[in-house]
Amino acid sequence: MLNSTLILAMLMQVGPNPLAGGLPGDDLVRDRPPRAEAAASELNPTSAWLESCLDQLEEDPARAHTTAQIRRSETTGTDRVLANHCLGLAASELGLWDDARAAFAAARAETPEGEARTRARYAALAGNAALAGGDAAGAEGLLRLAEGEAQAAGSAPLQAIAATDRARALVALGRGEEALAPLDAATTAAPTRAEGWLLKATLLRRLDRLAEAQTAIERAASLVSGAAGIGPEIGLEAGVIAVLGGRDEAARQSWQSVIDLAPEHPATATARGYLAQLGPAGETAPAPAEETPPS
Repeated sequence: MLNSTLILAMLMQVGPNPLAGGLPGDDLVRDRPPRAEAAASELNPTSAWLESCLDQLEEDPARAHTTAQIRRSETTGTDRVLANHCLGLAASELGLWDDARAAFAAARAETPEGEARTRARYAALAGNAALAGGDAAGAEGLLRLAEGEAQAAGSAPLQAIAATDRARALVALGRGEEALAPLDAATTAAPTRAEGWLLKATLLRRLDRLAEAQTAIERAASLVSGAAGIGPEIGLEAGVIAVLGGRDEAARQSWQSVIDLAPEHPATATARGYLAQLGPAGETAPAPAEETPPS
């Protein structure tokens, strides 16, 4: 379930799975809720009604869901778009992914065509809701639409977000090789976003292209510091790439850095498990066994 406070804090900015067989830490193969940073409303950000609905969302998402449905049925134009906006967020909070997808798709459809950036954001949210709901094919189409509209609007950060999410959808569909193209587009559009490089490294590693994966994870690592943001996930992935390349000591160092820098991060438990599998320095051990991500 989404954290409402996090959603509200990120509403006005753009920035930073039920699939078995992936390593914990493989963000490419983890299902996750729609991106809050794609939810910013540019139509009327000071709307008193929207502020009220978002306040209600934080305290009682079910009530916000009902309130937004009523508002949507009684309004048109911008007010209806904003009602769908809050409805989609409330549905996401409640795990009602079909409702969320429909609300975000409706918000996009009713946003004027000249507002390509806002339409792209709603398409991205609809795509992520589709992915969370298990419809990877539908998600891929919506995210492709979002990517194109973001590019038309000249929004490189939003284009990168949509592209990385489309890569996730393609991986979910078993089309890993095809997923490289949107990741290339994402890292070209937003070369300083570490997430794109992390996902690219993860996918390249899963495709057994370890030299390229190493280059990508080094680029990701250069864009973060310590335990900030996705730093622990980068350290975790760096260790996996290293051990698969026969560099056990480098893997130990990467996983130990995750433990030292972010002891409370979810990646730390996985790093400890990998270190245990690898064994003490001087011993040769098999690569960490892949585990099924928690549902």
